[in-house]
Amino acid sequence: MRVMIKRVTDGKITLQETSKMAIITMNRPASRNALTSDMWLELARLVKSVESNPKNKVVILKGARGQFSAGSDIREFTQMTADEANAAFEKMEDAMAAIENISLPVIGVIDGPAMGAGFILSLACDIRIGTRNTKMGIPVGRLGITLGPSFVQRIVRLIGPSRTKELVYTGKIYDYHEAKQLGLVNVFVENREELEHTCLKTAGIMADQSMASLAAVKKAVHLCEQQTHAPWKYIDPVDFHEGCLSFVEKRKPHFG
Repeated sequence: MRVMIKRVTDGKITLQETSKMAIITMNRPASRNALTSDMWLELARLVKSVESNPKNKVVILKGARGQFSAGSDIREFTQMTADEANAAFEKMEDAMAAIENISLPVIGVIDGPAMGAGFILSLACDIRIGTRNTKMGIPVGRLGITLGPSFVQRIVRLIGPSRTKELVYTGKIYDYHEAKQLGLVNVFVENREELEHTCLKTAGIMADQSMASLAAVKKAVHLCEQQTHAPWKYIDPVDFHEGCLSFVEKRKPHFG
């Protein structure tokens, strides 16, 4: 068994390789597993490194117990210029694209909230396993974030254009009932005790299949979606600053 750990100020990302599985864990509980720019870079690096080990057949992406990820660190955004914030979003896109482009199947374990960029990250996974604690949403309208096509496409392909717009227009958060109904999560378990068993069982089934077949269907689906990533400004320079400050200060944003 090989374990790799990348630490940040108050958290870490770990890669554990064992029994044909590569398990990547986002662990920053003090910030609900919100990822800093450096953590997004490390996540992309770890995902890309997984294929270098021929023993790996399946990737499992999860957060520390009780959370998936709150997305990006909003406090960090308050210290950034508009150009730096846009560069941070490019790092997020690189990490999500790495998950989609890796030939191995990726299982997202959504135990708890998957919010903002954490929600999009979960949708980059090939399948998702959730619990009654699953919550999913992307309330960017309170932050002045202007989602680009590659981010939005990941939502549209699962719930369609109208619901995607409603999700952003209203800041709606889906509970596990709605996430299940809309197909945002493939498999639900009743409690956390079942979660690890179901996840490992599902990964084991995948690992016994032809890797050529799994890689081919993943590539074929990707080509069918014709996903493209175009240059994009991810934030409004005025609303974004006010939105992030209001989030940190726990108040209602005052947009012009």
